[in-house]
Amino acid sequence: MQIGHVTTPFGRRPTSLALVRQQLAAKDIKAGKSVEKWKVFRDVAEAREELGLQSNSLAVLDALLSFYPENTLSQDAQLVVFPSNAQLILRAHGMAGATLRRHLAILVESGLIVRKDSANGKRYARKNNQGEIENAFGFDLAPLLARSEELAQIAQKVVAARSEFRKAKENLTICRRDVRKLISAAVEEGADGNWAAIEAVYIELVARIPRSPTLIDLNNTLDEMELLREEVLNQLDLKTNSEFNSTNAAHIGQHIQNSNPESYNELEPSSANEQGAKLEKPNVPKSETVRAFPLGVVLKACPQIIDYGPGGSVASWRDLMSAAVVVRSMLGVSPSAYQDACETMGPENSAIAIACILERAGHISSAGGYLRHLTRRTERGEFSLGPMVMALLRTNGHPTVRAV
Repeated sequence: MQIGHVTTPFGRRPTSLALVRQQLAAKDIKAGKSVEKWKVFRDVAEAREELGLQSNSLAVLDALLSFYPENTLSQDAQLVVFPSNAQLILRAHGMAGATLRRHLAILVESGLIVRKDSANGKRYARKNNQGEIENAFGFDLAPLLARSEELAQIAQKVVAARSEFRKAKENLTICRRDVRKLISAAVEEGADGNWAAIEAVYIELVARIPRSPTLIDLNNTLDEMELLREEVLNQLDLKTNSEFNSTNAAHIGQHIQNSNPESYNELEPSSANEQGAKLEKPNVPKSETVRAFPLGVVLKACPQIIDYGPGGSVASWRDLMSAAVVVRSMLGVSPSAYQDACETMGPENSAIAIACILERAGHISSAGGYLRHLTRRTERGEFSLGPMVMALLRTNGHPTVRAV
């Protein structure tokens, strides 16, 4: 490490060990290194939020770079610029003096420039007999050269994150549009279904989007909105089934009735072997193995399971599945019964089923037997979680919103 070449600020401005380290790092530049100054400036501009800079900070840095005569910052060049505040104010488009000083301090603190103050605090250059600059006092631009690779990497990450955010926002906008128009079309064309309840879910999801969402906010909402869109399409798919059209009202009533825990009272064997040899399970359609509802809707319909999540809360599907494992054991559901359900319904839907069973546990003689019953019905394509969740949603007093 180079020792020396460290200057402390003039006047009452204090120094710090961090500023000393910045100066030493600025001197430790690989021999022959160079970089185009405006490329570094563009990288700094892209990464400004990560660096704690404001737009005025960039204006001041732009003014400082304009006083450096060459287009390239080089390790073997004199990198100190020494404009007066009056000159900087002119090139910073008439910025107020107090604002200029504040943003010069921000640039120093962020490690992009280093003050090199003279004995009297003035900025100037001393030249030799040949007219070459022998020593200069002002602002050293060496940190920009020393950190050029780091700044480029930060800028690339910011650009990638911005692109990912834009894509997520676009996808959410399209998905919202799809759900809204599908619901409207279903209502206008008289398609059977509880569209008011589905629209209530849609409105609840939209209301949860913050005014200034983060990428995590967008992805979480998009995930649930896509599930809702799939549920809407599944409902519309059912309406095209001729058997469904012919016995629509009876089918809905039977479906909800069969989803009612009171309607089944099978005792569960202690292990799979007691049931005899298993038959090979048919392939389950992909539409039946995805999560049927947004997580927020499941928790409104089945609030009791929240207490069994990690730390007494359920903030993600992983948390819900962890809570379901705890509840499964508490309800006396055997591991084999739950494993069968996971293989047939999928782990998320199995967790939803456990949450629903927990809500009606007082009306079920054997939770394990009931889960096996639902699993077999799912294998035959006779069961969907939708009516069960919707029924519990209404039972727990969540109002629905009429579609328009």
